[in-house]
Amino acid sequence: MVLAPALAQAIAPALLPTLAQAQSDTFPRPDRPVSSIVAPRWVDEDRRDALGEADRVMEFLRIGRGTRVADIGAGDGYYVARLAERVGPTGLVFGEDIEPRYLDLLRERVESGGWKNVRVIEGTPDNPSLLPGSVDVALMIHMYHEITEPFALLHRLAPAFRAGGRLAVLDVDGPTDRHGTPTRLLACELGALGYVKQRQQTMADGAYLMIFSAPTAAERTTSAADVRARVAKAQCRG
Repeated sequence: MVLAPALAQAIAPALLPTLAQAQSDTFPRPDRPVSSIVAPRWVDEDRRDALGEADRVMEFLRIGRGTRVADIGAGDGYYVARLAERVGPTGLVFGEDIEPRYLDLLRERVESGGWKNVRVIEGTPDNPSLLPGSVDVALMIHMYHEITEPFALLHRLAPAFRAGGRLAVLDVDGPTDRHGTPTRLLACELGALGYVKQRQQTMADGAYLMIFSAPTAAERTTSAADVRARVAKAQCRG
């Protein structure tokens, strides 16, 4: 259908506020490739246990009884299983993912394990869907390179942290399109949104664990426009 010139001119101004609002609500994309989501787990669980992976991560983060932890990109629940035992009945574990089939696997595992201290959360690529002030620690295990909207997700994750909250990323120091994230790039992208690097550990398999303090309310990004400005200033490139 072709609109008459007069009608088209009348409609165009009415669309301007909508277009301006859409642009103001747009978060920046990362200036790098993103890996595809390919499996509900990184490698075989027995191999990871033999390397002491989960135990070392939980020790580095001082996760114990009563801690509230979100496993973002939980897959089929390798960390959820170990966190549920670690935090005990007074703690809480949020197993979050965006893949429906992984969430089904996770729900089955939680039900069969009888873990009353676990909540399964369905997120989206740009939102982990966690309530404000709900977690002490958030984990991103071998999945940061798969996040298509990292800046939007980090912005919406920040309010979920309680006072003194921390974000821990476990990844391989390699190209983002080959299931890794260079350490300098990770520190740059998270730093742009107010996450401050605290420490870094090398794991037994050569991967790294980078721990950040979450931004306080005063340090958080306030809007998509604020995120765009901070990301542009940081100039993080893969």
